[in-house]
Amino acid sequence: MAASALTATAQNPIKVNQVGYYVNESKVAVVEPTGKSSNFILKDHNGRKVWSGKAVRTLKSPFNDKVRQVVDFSTVTKPGTYTLTAGKNKQTINIAEHPYNEALKAAIKAFYLQRTGTDIEAKYAGAFARKAAHPDTRVLIHPSAASPKRPAGTVISSPKGWYDAGDYNKYIVNSGFTIGLMLQAYQLNKEHFEQIDTQIPESNNNVPDLLDEIMYNLEWMLTMQDPDDGGVYHKLTTPNFEAFVMPVDCKQDRYVVQKSTQAALDFAATMALAARIYKDYPQYQPFCKIAANAAQRAYAWAVRFPKNYYTQQDNNSKYDPDVNTGTYDDNDADDEFFWAATEMYLTTGEQGYLEQARAFAPKQFTLPTWGNVAGLGIFQWLNQELLQTKEAGKLKTCCMKKSLKTFCDEDIKALATSPFYSIFGNSASDFIWGSNSEKCAGRGIAQMYQYALTKDNTYRKAAITTIDHIFGRNATGYCYLTGFGTQRVMHPHQRISAADGIEEPLPGFLAGGANSGQQDAKNVPAYPSSSPDESYQDHEGSYASNEIAINWNAYLVALLGFLK
Repeated sequence: MAASALTATAQNPIKVNQVGYYVNESKVAVVEPTGKSSNFILKDHNGRKVWSGKAVRTLKSPFNDKVRQVVDFSTVTKPGTYTLTAGKNKQTINIAEHPYNEALKAAIKAFYLQRTGTDIEAKYAGAFARKAAHPDTRVLIHPSAASPKRPAGTVISSPKGWYDAGDYNKYIVNSGFTIGLMLQAYQLNKEHFEQIDTQIPESNNNVPDLLDEIMYNLEWMLTMQDPDDGGVYHKLTTPNFEAFVMPVDCKQDRYVVQKSTQAALDFAATMALAARIYKDYPQYQPFCKIAANAAQRAYAWAVRFPKNYYTQQDNNSKYDPDVNTGTYDDNDADDEFFWAATEMYLTTGEQGYLEQARAFAPKQFTLPTWGNVAGLGIFQWLNQELLQTKEAGKLKTCCMKKSLKTFCDEDIKALATSPFYSIFGNSASDFIWGSNSEKCAGRGIAQMYQYALTKDNTYRKAAITTIDHIFGRNATGYCYLTGFGTQRVMHPHQRISAADGIEEPLPGFLAGGANSGQQDAKNVPAYPSSSPDESYQDHEGSYASNEIAINWNAYLVALLGFLK
């Protein structure tokens, strides 16, 4: 999209889901004050009027003085492309039976574009092809990770995997969370994911592309386990973040650093879960045996070292070189023990793991995040009930389910007064770093679990409002999925997109979204507003609002996987 076109659409006061609306679900637009009108008209591609009406309500923003009109044209159910008019302003509307299939495909394909150590081929990536970099066949043991059989400076090989975010490092904690979230969604939505063809090198091998893509990162994760004691290195990293250059131009040495309890447990949970899912595919059965064994050894290491938390600042005071990349640090491992024990029991059937899961089980539901994976443990026990496995009921989930329902119902109450008709974005606390992921899409996933448990369509409708926000019905007007929408994210905080010389960014990535913290304010142009829901800028330097990350994409993949 040309810059002039982007500038023009950026000012459109009609905020809509720019990807599309379901034929038989609600269709709502929100009109900003500058687009105020007393009557709204929807016309089809031939210019025929198919609907007209007034705003169903007018609501004031909780963050500023803006008053917005809510327009509901849900009675239009015929698939097609339409134009919504508000005074002198117009906005394109798409209605389809399956409006998000291409978005889901792109969000999964984005992981291929994040692969390390392999050529990204034009056959699969088009203009975004690039030469292999970071083979990681020469990775050094950092002094913080040294052991008798692997002293500091030992060279190991740790190939494959995905770049974690806008940087070029690989992190076990976030990889484990990312894979766990997607594989759990896959368990409940196999038929949907099996239909997605992302056109990657492994396509057409009789394995769903999602599983093939995840395997590329699982194989890297296996290399991060110390073969001597079963511990797992926290991350594979350069000492400092690379400049905004292409991967082939990176020159720093790469290290594996300190083994951590959280890394070991997230690794154990992920490997145990993968061992169950991939056993149905003959080509991956050898991996399953290796993964199950690796999971048991990692869990045993965590039991021996239950509070060996990653401490980057302390490490830097003791060892050289200093490491100043992402920490993924966490001072509580109870949630990791719960998730890991859950997956280990379901894979091995060993009573000891069940007792551990019971001991660490939370009383209340919380949205799963990389720093609090208890929600993944809860989701897995709910999966057992929904799939009616023999393990269902082995852990009491009544309090968890009651808490989940309360959480979902409280969010739904906000719809009546939500200026953007969404369960997300009605409180300043929603707009954190990566708000589009855990706070927005995460809420949608919670609603879909409640829908799966009750078959009450109220919850599915609530989940869809989070997608409406992500795809453009929000205060910024941006469709936050790169490559999609009429007002697109063009400059994500991602080194490849910034350095590859291509105007369009790599497609299929979810931008972080509005962040009231504005932690990067001193390093980027002035934010357009101090309002929490407008604290976003499409600038490659804005790591606080415009970065991409594998875990953020995982939320979107999981949510769209539920929305068949």
